[in-house]
Amino acid sequence: MVLAGLLSASAAALIPWALAEPVANAEQGAFLGVSAMLVGRPVLDPVLAKRLYDALVAQDAAFPSKVRALLNLINAQGLQAAGLQEALDALDSAQAPLAALPRQIASAWYLGIVGTGEAAVCVAYEQALNAAVVADVLKPPTYSYGAYGSWARKPI
Repeated sequence: MVLAGLLSASAAALIPWALAEPVANAEQGAFLGVSAMLVGRPVLDPVLAKRLYDALVAQDAAFPSKVRALLNLINAQGLQAAGLQEALDALDSAQAPLAALPRQIASAWYLGIVGTGEAAVCVAYEQALNAAVVADVLKPPTYSYGAYGSWARKPI
């Protein structure tokens, strides 16, 4: 209980609005805090966050502990998103697994896909941040916005 409180407090110290987001446990709180920092958005969809978190945990059972370690490192060293990857790449071999996390988390949020190759799982499409960032101008090509066949070239 104390550990969960400390992790939640550290997430709140990193990102003040983390307390406003509903999370089931400290591990998801750490994931949400790190995610908000990496993608540069103060508010993230909690339903999508849970789905991404569950998919990431399904692919790597050690994911929750890695995210907590990453959050602790960010807080301890006062790292910002801009220099985070460079700092992680310079870590010793004992902490080297943390270097892949920012890419993995950002990729999951922006592409909506967790994993690679045969193990890839599509978690989101229209809700992924790559579509949300340009939603004021572009719509993801999920379906035709006109009548049937309006997206195709007319016959000669």
